[in-house]
Amino acid sequence: MNLIEQLESEEITRLDKTIPDFAPGDTVIVNVKVVEGERKRIQAYEGVVIAKRNRGLNSAFTVRKVSSGEGVERTFQSYSPLIASIEIKRRGDVRRAKLYYLRDRSGKSARIREKLPARAAAKKGIKAVTGAPKAGLA
Repeated sequence: MNLIEQLESEEITRLDKTIPDFAPGDTVIVNVKVVEGERKRIQAYEGVVIAKRNRGLNSAFTVRKVSSGEGVERTFQSYSPLIASIEIKRRGDVRRAKLYYLRDRSGKSARIREKLPARAAAKKGIKAVTGAPKAGLA
């Protein structure tokens, strides 16, 4: 570990921020500190995480939401002092790390399938795929 990485890791431990473990496709609520004149308040920004950038202290994530029929994206620095908290509302089941294709979609095609825990899937009667495929099927 070089000197810069060591300083960044010390700064991260000093900040002592608890960032939940979320991934692209998850719906999150980011509570942002907003200053309007002398008034301070917390504004909730809810949307789907479409990208995550893991770079230590410079880590960031992009959240997309549709507001008044218009798509809005906002990039947050993970360790920013302006972020009050991050809550995970829903887990999404996606196969890509960057969901930029959602920009071109609207309505039902922009929906993301919900990730179900393994136990809940078993209760619904969905078989988990295990083992090798059966021989004789061509």
